[in-house]
Amino acid sequence: MDAEGFGELLQQAEQLAAETEAVSELPHVERNLQEIQQAGERLRSRTLTRTSQDAADVKASILLGSRGLDIFHISQRLESLSAATTFEPLEPVKDTDIQGFLKNERDNALLSAIEESRRRTFLLAEEYHRESMLVQWEQVKQRVLHTLLGAGEDALDFSQDVEPSFVSEVTVPGRSALDSVEVAYGRQIYIFNEKIVNGHIQPNLGDLCASVAESLDDKNVSDMWLMVKQMTDVLMVPAKDTLKSRTSVEMQIAFVRQALNFLENSYKNYTMVTVFGNLHQAQLGGVPGTYQLVRSFLNIKLPGPLPGMQDGEIEGHPVWAVIYYCLRCGDLNAAMQVVNRVQHQLGDFKTWFQEYMNSPDRRLSPTSENKLRLHYRRVLRNSADPYKRAVYCLIGKCDISDNHGEVADKTEDYLWLKLNQVCFDDDGSSSPQDRLTLPQLQKQLLEDYGESHFSASQQPFLYFQVLFLTAQFEAAVAFLFRVERLRSHAVHVALVLYELRLLLKSSGQSAQLLSQEPGDPPMVRRLNFIRLLMLYTRKFESTDPREALQYFYFLRNEKDSQGENMFMRCVSELVIESREFDMLLGRLEKDGSRKPGVIDKFAGDTRAIISKVALEAENKGLFEEAVKLYELAKNPDKVLELMNRLLSPVIAQVSAPQSNKERLKNTAVAIAERYRSQGIAGEKSVDSTFYLLLDLTTFFDEYHAGHVDRAYDVMERLKLLPLSQESVEERVAAFRNFSDEVRHNLSEVLLATMNILFTQHKRLKGAPAGTPGRPQRTIEDRDMQLRSQARALITFAGMIPYNMAGDTNARLVQMELLMN
Repeated sequence: MDAEGFGELLQQAEQLAAETEAVSELPHVERNLQEIQQAGERLRSRTLTRTSQDAADVKASILLGSRGLDIFHISQRLESLSAATTFEPLEPVKDTDIQGFLKNERDNALLSAIEESRRRTFLLAEEYHRESMLVQWEQVKQRVLHTLLGAGEDALDFSQDVEPSFVSEVTVPGRSALDSVEVAYGRQIYIFNEKIVNGHIQPNLGDLCASVAESLDDKNVSDMWLMVKQMTDVLMVPAKDTLKSRTSVEMQIAFVRQALNFLENSYKNYTMVTVFGNLHQAQLGGVPGTYQLVRSFLNIKLPGPLPGMQDGEIEGHPVWAVIYYCLRCGDLNAAMQVVNRVQHQLGDFKTWFQEYMNSPDRRLSPTSENKLRLHYRRVLRNSADPYKRAVYCLIGKCDISDNHGEVADKTEDYLWLKLNQVCFDDDGSSSPQDRLTLPQLQKQLLEDYGESHFSASQQPFLYFQVLFLTAQFEAAVAFLFRVERLRSHAVHVALVLYELRLLLKSSGQSAQLLSQEPGDPPMVRRLNFIRLLMLYTRKFESTDPREALQYFYFLRNEKDSQGENMFMRCVSELVIESREFDMLLGRLEKDGSRKPGVIDKFAGDTRAIISKVALEAENKGLFEEAVKLYELAKNPDKVLELMNRLLSPVIAQVSAPQSNKERLKNTAVAIAERYRSQGIAGEKSVDSTFYLLLDLTTFFDEYHAGHVDRAYDVMERLKLLPLSQESVEERVAAFRNFSDEVRHNLSEVLLATMNILFTQHKRLKGAPAGTPGRPQRTIEDRDMQLRSQARALITFAGMIPYNMAGDTNARLVQMELLMN
């Protein structure tokens, strides 16, 4: 029977397997016992997770429900919120539902306007941010440029002999960074500014600076200032700007004439020194005059006969040599004296020389000039007498390619010869080889020859002289400024030129120290005067701010790229860098009067400068300094506004000696007393916030000192928090008028007040059950009042539209529960 039963069972199993395999839609599953166990474990874990999540939801509902929150309705409201980002209707609208269609169109229009306004707001904010960043970057660029070398490619030259950086080494605090030469110049600048500030006749700055050279006992510096005074002693040609005046023919002629006078006087002094140094060999004689001086000089310079000399001799010396050196000393009369004595040997030269001598601009007429040049080309170009060739080239302004090295063996001689050949009128009769203009000469000296040709690094004064005498003032100053030991001389030469309105300034403050600008004539260079002055003062502005201020006064009429007055800007940076607020800007006395500072001499409207410095200090985050400066500028609104920002973060701190809170509190109290005594008040909301923060400071001081009753009295008088259920609504309404500085401290104020109530509650609980002076009934009433006040605080904290610190509400509720 059993075998029969097992057989049927086997048969049914095989039939079932065959039927299963026949169904192609179902997959064939094969699992062993271990796989079945693992699948079961996975299903069980899923069930447990879902069960634990449900249990957590139940616990959350119980917890929040105990606080009066309906978790079911809140969940429904959250689920109903849509995160749709388009303006399509949330519910489908039927084609015939006109009211629904209009409502959706209205909502879409409102949402579109809001979205467009939002987009514009963000674009505007980005634009403002970009502009602000550009302004800040421009200021940073200026500071970076002020620390780099001022001479173009030299800024990237990292060789060993590169000039030192403009950023001076850190000096010992309290010690002046000025050397003796800079101090001497600074004293003259002080004298100059004093005369101007006091309304006296403006002194000659060149004379003041030249007096420094006399005290230095340095011939190079003395000669330099003599040259500067000579070259700047010209009549200004009226023009709309310095460029037009400087490039006018009249001014250029005047510059060349002054340069020639300087070179001729210098050479005459040189010959006198040479002669008087060798009197025995010179055999000067007793007759005064240039001719005798030249004859004695030639006794030393040309002691013996020279081959190739033409047209005979005069008193033992070649005729043309004597004529040349008389001209070189600038004495045409002495040269004419020689010509007259040997006129029979010189042919037509006497006629030409007389015309040249009587010409106001030292120029022959075109006819005579052409005759002389023709004679020179035919007869003299290959002459062996170098002096004769030089004199003819000088009188006829011809053959400009000949440098006359045998005669002009020094740079000064070469320069004198070339300046004599410079032409200013273009009559078209001169060939290119006979015409030399001033720009051509300038280009030859500055660009073709350059610093290396003149060994400028070894002879800086010589190269400065070459540039300055050819009216390249800006290039000369820029070169000398790059030599560190001569920097102070360069700056003061630039100041002299600036005061005489002879300096061509860069139009932009970001330009290099020496630059060319589009639209200017080819050889015109411009000097970045503002940058030059700021580079110079950077060395000592932190140690000698008074002296730096004297130099900044020269910038009183200059403006930067944003149109800001450079004097005010430099003063602002100087005050903030040096922190010498009292010395430079003045000090506020206890009675509210202002003690003048150094700036009062230079500016009539000191309040504008002080306000500018105060704004700069505020932007840099120096709020305490800004408060003092705004007080000096008599701006109570800004004083109180910044004091509110300073007091707000510290009023809840524990006061300690030398702490930030103690210092700020003393400052605020002094301001409050001064304003109260003088009847000064700021804008109403700022004013009320300031005095409320002061009162809250007193509240927290009493609270931290353990004087809970006094702190309670202060809070009760302030009427900041509701201390009864009836006043909650009123205080919530008043809360909307409080500034952010007060609101930021609300959490601390609430916790401190609740702590005071809790402390008073514990004190009541710890008191004896009842005494004749204080019956039990009174104690119970007071306890009920404290608990009512605690509930009022919690109600107030829940009603105000302000997010307080995360655990504030929890701590308030905890203390209120402990009181119950």
